[in-house]
Amino acid sequence: MARPVLAIVGRPNVGKSTIFNRIVGDRLAIVEDKPGVTRDRLYGVGEWLNTSFSVIDTGGIEIDGEDAILKSVRVQAELAIEEADVIVFMVDAKAGVTPSDEEVAQLLFRSKKPVVLAVNKVDNLARQDDIYEFYSLGFGDPVGISGSHGIGIGDLLEVVCGLFPDKKDDEYGDEVIKFALIGRPNVGKSSMTNAILGEERVIVSDVAGTTRDAIDTPFERDDQKFVIIDTAGMRKRGKVYENTEKYSVMRAMKAIERADVVLVVIDGQEGIIDQDKHIAGYAHEAGKAIIIVVNKWDIVDKDDKTMQHFTQTIRDHFLFLSYAPIVFVSAKTTQRLHKLLPVVIQVAENHALRVQTHLLNDVVSDAVAYNPPPTDKGKRLRINYVTQVAVKPPVFVLFVNEPELMHFSYERYLDNKIRAAFGFEGTPIRILSRRKTSDKE
Repeated sequence: MARPVLAIVGRPNVGKSTIFNRIVGDRLAIVEDKPGVTRDRLYGVGEWLNTSFSVIDTGGIEIDGEDAILKSVRVQAELAIEEADVIVFMVDAKAGVTPSDEEVAQLLFRSKKPVVLAVNKVDNLARQDDIYEFYSLGFGDPVGISGSHGIGIGDLLEVVCGLFPDKKDDEYGDEVIKFALIGRPNVGKSSMTNAILGEERVIVSDVAGTTRDAIDTPFERDDQKFVIIDTAGMRKRGKVYENTEKYSVMRAMKAIERADVVLVVIDGQEGIIDQDKHIAGYAHEAGKAIIIVVNKWDIVDKDDKTMQHFTQTIRDHFLFLSYAPIVFVSAKTTQRLHKLLPVVIQVAENHALRVQTHLLNDVVSDAVAYNPPPTDKGKRLRINYVTQVAVKPPVFVLFVNEPELMHFSYERYLDNKIRAAFGFEGTPIRILSRRKTSDKE
């Protein structure tokens, strides 16, 4: 099921990216003491008291033109209103209440979404009294925090998690394969949805960004039940969203989280751009089964080597998706489209595949015997036992003498050996090293 979504909103330079990094536990966003400096990813996963949730840092949404900062603040607020289950409205204790704060407050207040007011830069007790003027914004008790010192983050998350909606069971059963089509605007996601379904179910246009809502369409083919999730454009008016690359990535995230299989759709005529890799990277990190779908293949000038060359280009650009099958199709003419659903079924099965423990240990033992782990400062990694602990994606735990001796290159070697033995085409696998507690040196 999809995680609840927390969005962090506020005017520039109040510390949104610093708090984002604190919550997700990594420096995923660039942080610098200058307005508008956020340029990196804006999406992460946080956890507090066994509650996992998605986090959006809206600071990187930028608008060109006059009054760009004010417009950006409004866009951030509108984005949070549309996407989030809970909104953290960040203000600056040192600056006090500003006109921009008041404008954002009005937008958020009218949204009826749960809002937690976080007063940042409360770095010491002397600044604690500075939070009281923010009661005037109308959101109840402000939470004093310090992003730079990590003060009050737990208090903030406790309030936030208490406002998340109750978890709902997946409305579809385990036998249903849910797959989402993701990709940059105008690669043909909606046309492909229609072609798969054989009917006009979503708006199709040559104008990028014409899909206005997330659309779930259940259907059945050869006794297999599916749900196709067509990723949304913008539900409300405002071309600013459609022209914002980062916004389109965020819009894809809910679909990615809800899907079993993600179809990364690429424009065969235009080729690969960085945004394709950016979007695919989110699906990979989410642990979803992935198929790379090259659309518009009917209008590509080609010879007998074109497909081979394009395949190699994809492999060169998407090194982290070496496990993903590639399917060339045309949504317009339905060329090769019949090959797509069988691949979806296969990678979904691999995504949920559980390997018997004794077979897994046989493969790993043979791999170690053929190529023993290298030594590190006189110590050698010893793998005592391996077991699979999860599916979707498959996760394997290696019980070893010293987890820090597991080099990434040897982990990749074992990944390759497991794949060679059991397949796993289309799905990432995770390998974790844990100390064998009874192992004594």
